[in-house]
Amino acid sequence: MTPTGRKPDEGERYRAILETAARLICERGYEGTSMQEIAAACRMTKAGLYHHIQNKEQLLFAIMNYGMDVFEEQVLAPVQDVADPVERLRQCMRQNIHLVTSGRSKEVIIILHEHATLTGEAREYIDRRKKRYVRFLEDAFAEANRLGRLRGVVDPTVAAFSFLGMILWVYKWFKPDGRLTEEQIADGMVELLFPSAASAVSAPAPSSEDAPALRMVPRAASGSSSGSGGEPQ
Repeated sequence: MTPTGRKPDEGERYRAILETAARLICERGYEGTSMQEIAAACRMTKAGLYHHIQNKEQLLFAIMNYGMDVFEEQVLAPVQDVADPVERLRQCMRQNIHLVTSGRSKEVIIILHEHATLTGEAREYIDRRKKRYVRFLEDAFAEANRLGRLRGVVDPTVAAFSFLGMILWVYKWFKPDGRLTEEQIADGMVELLFPSAASAVSAPAPSSEDAPALRMVPRAASGSSSGSGGEPQ
């Protein structure tokens, strides 16, 4: 029964299986988690589990596909219509960090940690969904270049993977009970990569000899050539 006292429908039961399996796989690894253990955690028999899932690899694929659904709903959908490309990237980074650090991120973590485990068409399908995110970021950086919203020309592919590298490693070191909250981490990382206009004009401009080749820093709103003390080095 659900907390409301009604019998769960098949969709709810299926999602509960995926979320429970994701939690166990995150704790023990894919190879270290048996279907029997997953069935027990779901309070089902192994035969009952196989009524919903064909085999273990199909379960892994279903978890990753569900994780991509959650990611697109919580990260991409809210920022699709943001007109300014730099603000779009800022909001996207914030949404992605919150997803990775939240309690609902187990499926997303499995996409990162078990990406080489899937085979064949299942792996190709998940890879295509992941590449759509990379293209979204590349397009945003390319648009920011065209509009002169970045200080210096940034290669969109280098920028996109730098952006992803910062975010996708967070799950390795973030501790929910640690010194920094999710919001503080999001604020810090967004400001590190995309300093606000106010901070961008607060420090002297670096000389052309010392300026790094890759700088993903929005231009100040006034059009000033002042640099930012918070630029990534």
